[in-house]
Amino acid sequence: MKNDLSGLINIGKDTEAKLKQVGIDSIEKLKEVGSEEAFIRLQTIDPGTCLSLLYGLDGAVNNMKWNKLSSERKQNQIIRRPKGYAIKAD
Repeated sequence: MKNDLSGLINIGKDTEAKLKQVGIDSIEKLKEVGSEEAFIRLQTIDPGTCLSLLYGLDGAVNNMKWNKLSSERKQNQIIRRPKGYAIKAD
C-alpha cells in the first residue's frame, strides 16, 4: 500500500507495527508529529528504544538513510530531548 510506513526508508515492519501502537499509522501522521515526538511515544512502550531508531525516524521523514544524517543533526536531537526521557546509546 502506498501509505505503508514500512515503505519509507529506514522503517521496517517491526518499527511500523510499533508506530501504529502509539497512534502513528500513516506517513502523513509521522511527518505531522515529527521524528522526535514519534521517538518519545515509542519510548513509552519500549523504554529500551535506542538512538539509532530516532535517527532512522528522522531519516525516514527526510527521505535519507539514517547513517547519512550529519553529526551535528544527531547531536542537536540529543540536546533537545525533554527532561525525564532516558536515552539509551547505541
